Amino acid sequence: MKPLRVTSRILKRFLESPTEILIVLSVFVGLVTALGALAFRALIDFANHLFFGLTDQVLTKSLGAGSFKWWLPIVPALGGLIVGAIVLRFAAEARGHGVPEVMNAVARLGGIIRPRVAAVKTIASAICLGSGGSAGREGPIVQIGSALGSTIGQLFRMSGDRIKILVGCGAAAGISSVFNAPIAGVIFTLEVVLGDFALATFSPVIISSVVASVVTRSVLGANPAFAVPTFALVSGWEMPLYALLGVLLGGVGFVFTRMMVACEEFFEKMAIANWLKPALGGLLLGGIAVFFPQVLADGYGTIRLTLQGEMALWLMAALVFLKILATSLTLGSGNSGGIFAPSLFIGAGAGGAFGAVAERLFPAATAPPGAYALVGMAGMVAAATHAPITALLIIFEMTSDFRVILPLMVVVVFAALVARRLYPHSIFTAKLIRSGIDIRGGRDVNVLRSHRVAEVMSREFETVDISASLHDILVKIEESRESYFLVMDRREVLRGVISFQDIRAVLSQRTLDRLVIARDIVHEEVVTLGTDDTLERAFQLFSARGLRLIPVVDGGPGERVVGVLRREDLVDFYNARLLETLRR
Repeated sequence: MKPLRVTSRILKRFLESPTEILIVLSVFVGLVTALGALAFRALIDFANHLFFGLTDQVLTKSLGAGSFKWWLPIVPALGGLIVGAIVLRFAAEARGHGVPEVMNAVARLGGIIRPRVAAVKTIASAICLGSGGSAGREGPIVQIGSALGSTIGQLFRMSGDRIKILVGCGAAAGISSVFNAPIAGVIFTLEVVLGDFALATFSPVIISSVVASVVTRSVLGANPAFAVPTFALVSGWEMPLYALLGVLLGGVGFVFTRMMVACEEFFEKMAIANWLKPALGGLLLGGIAVFFPQVLADGYGTIRLTLQGEMALWLMAALVFLKILATSLTLGSGNSGGIFAPSLFIGAGAGGAFGAVAERLFPAATAPPGAYALVGMAGMVAAATHAPITALLIIFEMTSDFRVILPLMVVVVFAALVARRLYPHSIFTAKLIRSGIDIRGGRDVNVLRSHRVAEVMSREFETVDISASLHDILVKIEESRESYFLVMDRREVLRGVISFQDIRAVLSQRTLDRLVIARDIVHEEVVTLGTDDTLERAFQLFSARGLRLIPVVDGGPGERVVGVLRREDLVDFYNARLLETLRR
């Protein structure tokens, strides 16, 4: 701790602003997360060798060749047993796919994630994946990177807002490291985790993602995750087929999310010890794997075969639903892993099967099934996560293929729209909703939804007459601490709002002091709130319009102004109420 405090003092002495310190720390977060991702990969390989390589050798020597197949269910069950004990003992947040816990930390806990979560998630997820658990490594490394970013922010005593940014840096670096997709890592963080595209957030997240990508590429190489054959849009008539595929994947994404929720509820209600539940999920998974071993682990090998067009139609169709069940059993029972890789698997299978049917029906006008499998991967990620931009960029960067960009765009849009229409919550937020937490735009809207504008608004505000001259307005600004002024007419009816920014353009023309009046510079299209409006609606208006102050009216004839709601007051009230809910 002492060396870190010394380092913090050195940074504060030689770097002039907190923003510069944040940039330096974002570099550090990217570096540490990349190293953590490399260590995580190595640990998965070690666990896989331990659970499958050595076990197969022992059983072959003892019982003969082929005996391992019938003992297969024991392997993921044993892995689940170990994971259950570790997670229950050291960090319950490491259960499941990890991203919802990061979203909750950002929205409700000021970005605070316990330091031990990184270590526990690394070990638990490596054991889960190494023992064949049907999950991916992406969600865990997002949580691992986020925990590292949060820990660094806490050690350097950063403010809550800056800790959240460092959490986002870790999440972006995690996606960048695992997928070799730095742009997708940034967009995923801003679109899903932080819900904030402000420049102050954007810059550190980009830097952290780039640093992580450079480090992992220097070790693993810059090759794309999947070697994709040459695909291209054969005919314009294919676009309706891709749109139909997007609709289909939206439905599959809905099934995936609902199956995950159903399994979580099933295992929660089960009257056995919590640490035994992952073992039971692993045992059921192993039973499926005896006949369909493709459902084990992340399934990247099966995805490659699908892209190459080397999978039978019936097998691709069957694996779509078996992988949904296998992943739901793994993560719903409390095991530790991610959902990105299973989503890619399911999307490749669904897209490949759809493409095989399309090729048989329209052989001269369609691309090979592998092309549909490729865009299906993006569509499934979009349907499951409700993040179409992230889905598009992940596949684009993973394959480095420009030729299917148009089909990709069509599929992800239709998949996300249909999935959201069928079920408003993504596979990430569905888990939080079950806990009574509704996170949107980086906020827990349940807290905002339960309070009214009248509770937060201020009845003290400054006004300017609609006929006041520029000179009078400047005098008013000099005498007041306010930055925004309500413009009223003689009947005390609101006519608009004037801010200091609005009069900057005429400040240099002092000859206009007596000629320009408030009517000439006022913003008449003013947004207002009612006293009974929820704070959720107020926050949406502040975010959508970039406002700092909104007048509050009584809603009667003439809409008499009764107060104003300031953005900073809303944020302070939200934080205070949030602390109250967390203490209950």
